[in-house]
Amino acid sequence: MRLIHIHPSDNVAVALQPIAKGETLTVDGITVTASEDITRGHKIALTDIAEGGEIIKYGNCIAIAKAPITKGSWVHTHNVRTGLSENADYYYDHKVYDLPDPAPRTFMGYRRKDGRAAIRNELWIIPIVGCVNGIAKQLVEQNQHLVKGSIDGLYSFGHPFGCSQLGDDLAQTKKLLTALVRHPNAGGVLCLGLGCENLVLDMFKEALGEYDPDRVKFLICQEVEDELEAGSELLAQLAEYAGQFHREELPASELVIGMKCGGSDGLSGITANPTVGRFSDRLIALGGSTVLTEVPEMFGAENILFSRCENTEVFNKAVDMVNDFKQYFVSHGQVVYENPSPGNKAGGITTLEDKSCGCVQKGGSAQIVDVLRYAEPVTKKGLNVLSGPGNDLVSATDLTAAGAHMILFTTGRGTPFGAPAPTMKISTNTPLFEKKGAWIDFNAGTVAEGKETLDEAGDRLLDYVLKVASGEQVNAEKHGIREISIFKDGVVL
Repeated sequence: MRLIHIHPSDNVAVALQPIAKGETLTVDGITVTASEDITRGHKIALTDIAEGGEIIKYGNCIAIAKAPITKGSWVHTHNVRTGLSENADYYYDHKVYDLPDPAPRTFMGYRRKDGRAAIRNELWIIPIVGCVNGIAKQLVEQNQHLVKGSIDGLYSFGHPFGCSQLGDDLAQTKKLLTALVRHPNAGGVLCLGLGCENLVLDMFKEALGEYDPDRVKFLICQEVEDELEAGSELLAQLAEYAGQFHREELPASELVIGMKCGGSDGLSGITANPTVGRFSDRLIALGGSTVLTEVPEMFGAENILFSRCENTEVFNKAVDMVNDFKQYFVSHGQVVYENPSPGNKAGGITTLEDKSCGCVQKGGSAQIVDVLRYAEPVTKKGLNVLSGPGNDLVSATDLTAAGAHMILFTTGRGTPFGAPAPTMKISTNTPLFEKKGAWIDFNAGTVAEGKETLDEAGDRLLDYVLKVASGEQVNAEKHGIREISIFKDGVVL
């Protein structure tokens, strides 16, 4: 298969392999001769399209023709433009789709004392302020001997904030860091402060709320003579506590899985993203939860999602989330459609609508049960939408803070980063999988090659997720790549 015609109403097809000028191909009964070379992931016109005419892909308008486009032409940024503006009308046209009916599944995870499930039993050091990042790193290096028995690892998550911040930014930092402290994958947490930061310890503890003093310890470096010695003693206590947890069989319904894409290409919405969507439907059918974020990369495809809000209350929250993000752009003098990235465009994504229609494929077909604010925890079973930007590390940190045990990250171009939660990389195409074996964990390019259907790929992904949940490491974990990034908007003092 050289071309794919995604939806019967589409007037473009996507090249699954490079198409040479002059080649004649047939897809869904439509014969077309390429009038120029078409790169893999890019679009070819299946009909003549008038100037001002709509480019239809995924059954939706993804662009407007800037000039007449003849059948067989390459359709991309040189001859089309976005149809988006800052204003859009939203309507609630409720749709319900059937979900699959999989047999019950389990994984080998940890049961926390508060009843929550975890897929890792790690020790985390959370700097309350960026000034102590280096101390946190030294503590990790000097205490690797604690990683034994059922303890899966010791990590610190440095960041530049916690001081010289005001108002909403300080509140965001506090909210994000305390959410990480509560994450179930952390069997023990050392909160490391300096002593003179804006985010004082009392404020941090108030935001954290009730906690288990055996699981969470605090150290203010200015208050002790030797912070490395004091920190090591606290980590030893945390290791003794965390070491009592051991893997046991748990139902898949306990899992919370985040979904994210980055470095996307023209195949993202055809292979990897809908594969994740099939997985999401299966996990939700098993009683589990998934979380979709990247609000700016929903622009242009909002109504596809909004129609699946389970009620008007959820719909109104979703509309508010999108409008708030649009206002964020406008308040900074930016247009809402300044996307996709140069790499996205090189991979075949033409406009934000094109990118968004592919992005939302990760949400599958389940009902949206809740809309969450930044770093707000998942409390409802099913498909959740989380407010957050498109930036890979910021949004992956946001997903972790919301309680995602693991993050599924689809990519057409590849990226090595990892969030605090295990971050599984899913390639849209086989060449990337073969080239970047140290980055990519799962290949969805098999769908484009006709080797398996999306449903079969979704089943295979569910199997793999359960293996990773049971302890198998993804590449980012194997290479020790664990990072966070905190969303900010205001001034730095």
